[in-house]
Amino acid sequence: MPTISVNKEELFRNLGRKYTFEEFDELGFEFGLEAEEPEEEEILQNPDLANVWKIEIPANRYDLLCIEGISRALLVFLEQKQCPRYTTVKPQKLQQMKILPATKQVRPHGVAAVLRNIKFTPDSYRSFIDLQDKLHHNLCRRRTLVAIGTHDLDTIQGPFIYDAKPPKDIKFKPLSQAKEFTAPEMMEMYSLDSHLKPYLPIIRDKPVYPVIYDRNNVVLSMPPIINGDHSKITLDTRNVFIESTATDLNKAKIVLDTLVTMFSEYCDQPFTVEPVEVTHSDGSVHLYPELPYRYEEVDVEDVNKKVGISISAENMSNLLTKMLEHVIHPCDVIEDVAIAYGYNKIVKKIPATSTIADQFPVNKLTDLLRQEVACAGFTEVLTFALCSRDDVATKMRKNIKDSNAVHIANPKTLEFQIGRTTLLPGVLKTISNNKNMPLPLKLLPFLDVMLVIIVQSEQGYYIKSCKDATYFEGRCAEIIFNNSVIGKIGVLHPEVLKEFELTNPCSCMEFSIEPFL
Repeated sequence: MPTISVNKEELFRNLGRKYTFEEFDELGFEFGLEAEEPEEEEILQNPDLANVWKIEIPANRYDLLCIEGISRALLVFLEQKQCPRYTTVKPQKLQQMKILPATKQVRPHGVAAVLRNIKFTPDSYRSFIDLQDKLHHNLCRRRTLVAIGTHDLDTIQGPFIYDAKPPKDIKFKPLSQAKEFTAPEMMEMYSLDSHLKPYLPIIRDKPVYPVIYDRNNVVLSMPPIINGDHSKITLDTRNVFIESTATDLNKAKIVLDTLVTMFSEYCDQPFTVEPVEVTHSDGSVHLYPELPYRYEEVDVEDVNKKVGISISAENMSNLLTKMLEHVIHPCDVIEDVAIAYGYNKIVKKIPATSTIADQFPVNKLTDLLRQEVACAGFTEVLTFALCSRDDVATKMRKNIKDSNAVHIANPKTLEFQIGRTTLLPGVLKTISNNKNMPLPLKLLPFLDVMLVIIVQSEQGYYIKSCKDATYFEGRCAEIIFNNSVIGKIGVLHPEVLKEFELTNPCSCMEFSIEPFL
């Protein structure tokens, strides 16, 4: 879960009172947060940390990634502040942003909004920048899904154009630089920058780079790399133009909603946002931010039963108001009722039903098999249930489309893109990382695989010669049980061994034990 650092004095100002760490830790526990004090050794190395607490945030609460969000949520939880109602206020003339079709080649989506008549302090300005960094690292998946740009609206003029151009045609003065650079020059310069270097591969090999500019061709940003220096925001900025470009439109809208709701409290009209008219590349026109309110129906009796309490619908409604109620699923309502009611207040009861626990047959069988294979000199290995597509396809000389793999929608890293369909890659990686161990290496995993289609069985057991690109031709057989293929046995192909950096021949047998139950 994400962690943020907050200045104690600033937090106390926002909450209206001082807390000892023990008091705040207890409050955080009641609300669902976990606080941490710096160690004495850390303070000795950096005395500024004496005024800092770290707070661990639930992964689904992006609104708590800044001190404004935490303070607001806790004040509402303590019933010292009413839950704000966020609204959009249309000006006489809307700001506009047009997305051109060329963006489809690199980053097709964009949304925008304006915070009008905002007043920054040094603390709120720093928090504004920090929230963008936190969102970039979490929800935005290190800018691969969404990149945020914030600009001083008084230094630029709409309508704004979101386009994608060949790198050589993009030239502007990037943030904190003294002169203009072309896009290729910037990519070269920032390849040595520890902060921006990780983001360069997102667009480096694309034929066109995304770029946003105003009616006077002033470049606002080249997402997801860098903003222009011309429109940078400062403590004196009064009107902020926010744009989010993305490969995922839904994530872009969530990021924009999070930013404007957190910092609209500093506007002359608190919790109001000025929408921007965005024309998408398909010609459709939408106003952002949408700031949607969702309605969810839950059964009061069911909530009471699952939490273990007995309260009225009115009391339950009051408890949910304390939680600012961020609903993803009805179970979130149940969880928030329990938090607001107080976990420590829920009376512990012995369940009315009694059951006798027993092992699943497959677990009982694997426990028996573990003893036998250990006696035969095999070492059991535990490997990750997720792996890369290359692990089960390219490295195994196969096509990923033929793997029946369960794909992860938004993998955090390239190493965890799918659920493993075979145990072989994990075992081969284990061998690759233990090549200094004496031979022979006899490894055996008892682990699950994930497949979209499960094979049905009939009768019988035998092996049958087969062709499989992962194995030597003529040295591979299918293991068949009840007329269904449950595994393979054979000698691995040299190219597979090369992919896993192995230099010795390797034979293996892999099969499912569940059909034997």
